[in-house]
Amino acid sequence: MPKGRGYNLSKTQSLEKEVQRLSLETESVLSIIEEFEKGKPITMPIYPSAVYEFTKEEEELNIIWRKETGYRYGRWSNPTVRALEKKVAQMERCEDGLCFSSGMGGITATLFAFLSEGGSMLIIKEVYGDTLNFVRKFLPRCGVKIYVHSIEERDEIDKKIEEGIDLLYLESPTNPTLRVIDIKNITLKAKRKGIKVIVDNTFATPINQKPRLFGADIIVHSATKYLGGHNDTMGGVVVGSKEDISRIWVIRRLFGNLMSPFDAYLILRGIKTLTLRVERQNENAAKLAKWLEKHPKIRRVFYPGLESHPDHKIAKSQMRGFGGMIAFDIDTTADGAAYFMDSLRLIRKAPSLGSVESIATRPAFTSHRNLSREEKERLGITETLIRLSVGIENVEDLKEDIDRALRDA
Repeated sequence: MPKGRGYNLSKTQSLEKEVQRLSLETESVLSIIEEFEKGKPITMPIYPSAVYEFTKEEEELNIIWRKETGYRYGRWSNPTVRALEKKVAQMERCEDGLCFSSGMGGITATLFAFLSEGGSMLIIKEVYGDTLNFVRKFLPRCGVKIYVHSIEERDEIDKKIEEGIDLLYLESPTNPTLRVIDIKNITLKAKRKGIKVIVDNTFATPINQKPRLFGADIIVHSATKYLGGHNDTMGGVVVGSKEDISRIWVIRRLFGNLMSPFDAYLILRGIKTLTLRVERQNENAAKLAKWLEKHPKIRRVFYPGLESHPDHKIAKSQMRGFGGMIAFDIDTTADGAAYFMDSLRLIRKAPSLGSVESIATRPAFTSHRNLSREEKERLGITETLIRLSVGIENVEDLKEDIDRALRDA
C-alpha cells in the first residue's frame, strides 16, 4: 500500500511534527500526498489540482517560457489530460496531441491556429453540420476566404488546390451519408502545394483508419463519441506533429477550453475497450446494412462496407473496418419517418453516436438542420433519412426493433 506523506514544510521536519504547532484551520488545508514507494497505479489517477507549486521560481519561469515541460496552471495543462493526449497521439501514429472540452473546441482552436486575415481554406460540404456552420459564419468575419465543395465536385477541389489555399478540411467517412474520401490521393495533391490537411477521424476511429499514414497533418476527434464510448463524458482531441500541436496549444491556452481531468479519466478508461467495441460495432453494422438493403421498406442504405456504396473500393483500400455508422432512407413520408423514430424501443433517440448503446437520429432536423433544403437534397439528407449509430447489443434484437418500427412507419 502507498504510504501517506505530508506536505513538506521543510526539508528536515515531517508534517506529523509540524501539525502539533499549527492551528486546526491550517491542518485541514494541508494535503496528504501519496508517495508510492513500491509499485505504481496501473490506472492513471485523476489530478484535479488547478495550480502547481514550485520550490524555485526558476522552475516556473522555465515552464512559462517553455524551456522545460511541466505543470503550472490548470488552464495550461493537467497530468491526467496529458496522459490522454499522449495515448491518442500514439494510436494515430502522431507525435503529440491536445485535449479540449469538446470536439468543436478542438476544431475551432485548430482552425484559428492556422488561419488568419487574408488566409483561405476549402472544406468539404459533407462534414459535421456545426463544423460547416462555424466555418461559414465565423471565419469570414476574421477575413478568411472559404470554399465549400461536395466531394463529388472533384474538379473544383483539384482546381482550388492547384490555385493554392492555406488549409484543406476533410472528414471521412462523412456525416451522415458515410461518403469515403481517398485521403492519400487528395493529401498528396495538397502537400505538393504546401497546404495543411486536417481530417476529422471521429467516425472511423484510430482502429479503423489512421489518416496520418496517408499524409494528413492533423487529425481531430470528438472524444465524446467512440473514444469515450459510454455517453458519460465529453471532449475533443487533436493530434499531429509537435510543431503543429505547439501552435494549437497557444490558442487553447488563450481560449481556456482544456478538457477536465475527470473527463480525461473516463475517456482513458473507455479507450481500454475501444478495439473490442469497434470490432463488435463493425460486425453488427455490416450485418444490419446487408439486412436493411433487402428490406422492402428501405429505399437506400449508406454503408461503406456494401458493394453498392459509391466509395466501397476506396473504403476497402484505406480502412481496416467499415465502422459502426449506417444511414438509411425509409420509403415513407416525413411523418412516417417521425413515427418510425417514435416506435423504436431498444434503439435510443439521441443526438450522439459511437457509444455501446445503439442510437438513431434524423440529421435533417438535428446535425444538419442549418443547411438549406436545397443543400440537404443535394447531399442526400432527406427528411426520411435515419442515421443509426450501431452499438454492441445482439444484432438480432436490433433487427427486430427496426423491423417492428418500419411496419408502423
